[in-house]
Amino acid sequence: MKVLVPVKRVVDYNVKVRVKSDQTGVDIANVKMSMNPFDEIAVEEAVRLKEQGIATEVIAVSCGLPQCQETLRTALAIGADRAILVETDVELQPLAVAKLLKALVDREQPSLVILGKQAIDDDANQTGQMLAALADLPQGAFASKLVVADGRAQVTREVDGGLETISLSLPAIITADLRLNEPRYVTLPNIMKAKKKPLETVKPADLGVDVTPRLKMLKVSDPPGRKAGVRVADVPALVAKLKTEAKVL
Repeated sequence: MKVLVPVKRVVDYNVKVRVKSDQTGVDIANVKMSMNPFDEIAVEEAVRLKEQGIATEVIAVSCGLPQCQETLRTALAIGADRAILVETDVELQPLAVAKLLKALVDREQPSLVILGKQAIDDDANQTGQMLAALADLPQGAFASKLVVADGRAQVTREVDGGLETISLSLPAIITADLRLNEPRYVTLPNIMKAKKKPLETVKPADLGVDVTPRLKMLKVSDPPGRKAGVRVADVPALVAKLKTEAKVL
């Protein structure tokens, strides 16, 4: 059973992002980049399925600049068997990524596609759902537990009212939530082994996909700063301010 795991290169979650002075986007010059945390959870889950003898091969996929090879090498160090980079310098939007993944699903024929529920840079939370629609496959979004047995995937997912458990026929699309697992620490020996694992590079044209952006970013700006708080003398003064200034009462 093949498992395909898409991973995205994003600004590291510990970095405080800055908006460019011309407000065209976020400044990523000389900024530490790493694998999207949700995608790291997806890689970990796929590797655990392989360690359990359920999966036979884990394939990591990334779309973007040549630097994405570093992210793929991290996935290989975690335990993926091989990697595919869809190399392009075009700004990729969720629909374009979903189309690229659909082409790779058609080529590789995986039984499972496990990806992070969203990326921490755009927080779009769209790629997994779009891929499921394009590939006409069942999906289990926001998975906090995954059990694969007898040709089906049982997914426990978080909903507004608590937890929901669904059973999907394979092949299927799974998007990973934070509670699915805790990714392992990548050791130096595994990092060295990852350098020898195969990494294939293809272009969007090779997959027959047009990745031309369909949306135009007009402006990126910092959120407004919070106003300084004030100290009130007593409860009546607080209530008066809530009524007259905040207008929440």
